[in-house]
Amino acid sequence: MKKILIAYYSRRGENYVNGSIKSLPVGNTEVVAGKIKALLPEADVFRIDTTYAYSESYMTCIEEAKQELRDQARPEVKDPLPDIDQYDTIILGYPNWWGTMPMVCYTFLEMYDFTGKNIIPFCTNEGSGMGSSERFIKKLCPTANVLSGTPIHGAEVAHADNEVRAIVGKV
Repeated sequence: MKKILIAYYSRRGENYVNGSIKSLPVGNTEVVAGKIKALLPEADVFRIDTTYAYSESYMTCIEEAKQELRDQARPEVKDPLPDIDQYDTIILGYPNWWGTMPMVCYTFLEMYDFTGKNIIPFCTNEGSGMGSSERFIKKLCPTANVLSGTPIHGAEVAHADNEVRAIVGKV
């Protein structure tokens, strides 16, 4: 039997939604991760988070994220998993920040050996799709089987059941 990990990074609070800034009690990527978990109750869930908080202001946060990308920063993962050896499949979720994943997702991917594992990415976004994130996942995890990603429009996560079923169908 396959052992599945749903690992995701998500931002609560101020977010860009359909052209305006809105405060979200649960981030878009977390909503999708919850929907996946509902269809895969046997899966484990790990929230990828940084050891420090980004600004509560969306506009300041995106500038912080842009600087991390420029610096190729590797933010420390808060309370990391000891290993991922028991998992065959990792469903990896994240928002599209500046055309790729948040830099803490890079840290997460560099922390573990993904040899022989399936990685199924999904990305919440406001129109920029997967960006270049799939290419970077393949580069960071060259011995993994990286499946094609599923982009999900962030403003529509509450109704993204078809996209979630597509992700789960890849398991």
